[in-house]
Amino acid sequence: MRIFAKSVDFGSMARLSLLSGLILLAGLAGTGCSSLNPFASSTTVRNTPAPLIDFKPNLALRSVWSTTIGKAGNYSFSPVLVEDSLFVAAADGSIARLNAKNGQLLWRINADTALTAGVGSDGNVVAVAGEKGSVLVFDDAGKLRWKKQASSEVLSAPVVGGGLVIVRSVDNRITAFDVSSGARRWSVQRATPSLSLRSAPGLVIAGSNVIVALPAGKLLAVALANGAVRWEASVSNPRGATELERIADVSGLPLVLGRSVCAITYQGRLACFDVSNGALRWAKDLSSDVGLDGDERFVFAADERGTVHALARDTGLSAWSNDKLQNRHLSAPISFGRAVVVGDGQGFIHFLSREDGSFIGRIAIDGSPVIGTPLVAGANLIFQTQSGTVVALASE
Repeated sequence: MRIFAKSVDFGSMARLSLLSGLILLAGLAGTGCSSLNPFASSTTVRNTPAPLIDFKPNLALRSVWSTTIGKAGNYSFSPVLVEDSLFVAAADGSIARLNAKNGQLLWRINADTALTAGVGSDGNVVAVAGEKGSVLVFDDAGKLRWKKQASSEVLSAPVVGGGLVIVRSVDNRITAFDVSSGARRWSVQRATPSLSLRSAPGLVIAGSNVIVALPAGKLLAVALANGAVRWEASVSNPRGATELERIADVSGLPLVLGRSVCAITYQGRLACFDVSNGALRWAKDLSSDVGLDGDERFVFAADERGTVHALARDTGLSAWSNDKLQNRHLSAPISFGRAVVVGDGQGFIHFLSREDGSFIGRIAIDGSPVIGTPLVAGANLIFQTQSGTVVALASE
């Protein structure tokens, strides 16, 4: 039996609610083997978001452009940038290609199915995941090229590269499809833990490998050419007396920084490895349900309680932390010029000093949670919200 928590929107409910739901699931484990939804009834948010503190901004911010793609629902959607094109998707099946510089709509289609994950692209094709594990690939003009079936539901965005479209389904199977025909080229199966978050650990291509984040604290490097497992590493090892305490799923996208790849887990730690062989470089106890970012000096993380951390890239030693955003349900951080930037569950974007973590700017979007992984597109910073706003910000 495998029991999942529902796809969790951490921007609209507290982590404590997640744990309460999982405890409920553990108690219901003997009643059936289907995936259960711990949030089917209303939950009480017990952790009040920290009030926003006043500060004197020293970074001028502006919205460059904004558009709407559609609501994310209970899923996670992140924009993808390829050269000057931005690809976005929504739960209702909407997929769009935008000019990343000015937000101009180049085309917009509907996949004719609800989407559970997306979007992946190499600029030539666009890949998304639909209901019941369907994988759909469109050409660069938005015309359906092929549709295939994964082994189970797909919550992680597909990744496209090396002539392949690669997906990870919730049964922990990684499958590579030929980008032109949709023929299955290879697949890799890993065991599933007895209890895990219903989340979207990501995939990223690094050289000739695809790095796959997995439940139970694992990171996997698989050869693009043939699906051979190059190495497998433990970001953290599940620990605790109960299955609930032993949840240690990798969160968000693995972060490739030069010759290192870093990842973070829920109820575990942040760890960096040699990208060529998986050898551990350093690790630090830290728990997060969103991904990482970094630059030439630091690795940045937002923990589950709302503290933003900067760690030395080479050693993992703490450079600074900012704990003034407690319970605000932060997005993955992103490095942007002299700032480290996070979105929160109320639609605010916070700019922190890269050097010491102090607040240097803040801007509001649409009042809904910032979801997925933000990205830098030239001079613009791109965010997508749960309500479907896609916005480009710039500093002056």
